[in-house]
Amino acid sequence: MTTSRRQAVRKVLAASTSFRSAQDIYAEMRASGAKIGLTTVYRALQALSDAGEIDVLRTDDGEAVYRACATVSHHHHLVCRRCGKTVEVAGPDVERWAEAVGKEHGFTDVTHTVEVFGTCPSCAEEAKAG
Repeated sequence: MTTSRRQAVRKVLAASTSFRSAQDIYAEMRASGAKIGLTTVYRALQALSDAGEIDVLRTDDGEAVYRACATVSHHHHLVCRRCGKTVEVAGPDVERWAEAVGKEHGFTDVTHTVEVFGTCPSCAEEAKAG
């Protein structure tokens, strides 16, 4: 895969404030005239994820969705269930808890993934008004 295709996928993600599926990214790129296949989009997303340039999470139905990282340090996400708006958050209490649980059970090199879902202020206000 050429670096330019990877850059194009990165550009789509950088312009978005929420997590996006590979199919959404592919559809947007095709609609804008890009000559790219869905398999190439998946490969680019995997390469970007492996390089730590994008975040990946699994939705409630198991679909992988992607977002450009705002920071390279370890972080978690607060995600709106309605609109997908995402905020990167630090979780020092989560970090200590994960380390303690691992240690308690004799595990080393403990890693974890924590995603928090809720309703953002805009969607909550919209729901009240509607």
